[in-house]
Amino acid sequence: MYEKYSRQALPSRKYRELLGSAICVYNSNNSFVIENILRHNEGEKYNWYKLIDNTSGRLATPIKETITKSSDTQIAFLFDQVVEVRNRIIHSFQVTHNNEQILATKTKSGVQFIITEEYLYEFIKENENLSSLLHDFREY
Repeated sequence: MYEKYSRQALPSRKYRELLGSAICVYNSNNSFVIENILRHNEGEKYNWYKLIDNTSGRLATPIKETITKSSDTQIAFLFDQVVEVRNRIIHSFQVTHNNEQILATKTKSGVQFIITEEYLYEFIKENENLSSLLHDFREY
């Protein structure tokens, strides 16, 4: 598929919409994790300016020292999972599959796979689960 703004081949509009939605819900949760870290930040060890500049993987220690310390490992575990899937999406590559443009990726162990619409829907669903956990943890 082509658009007026690009001569390069693109995936379908629906696929791009899902891809954009996946990134948006992830970004929302990344900010929500930071908000919850700051709410349980004893001794003002962390601040928003430094946390927002961290890669998501580097939030593991602040999460452990704040959110996990005040609850359990459920949020940390799910956040790690969505970070890994997000990394697969962001570090993907475009391929032609069944005569359509789509993204593919590979695991760190080298296993390659297509990022299907179902994969994106599942990622969005897992982000919804994480958001619910973060809302419950925040308690309002």
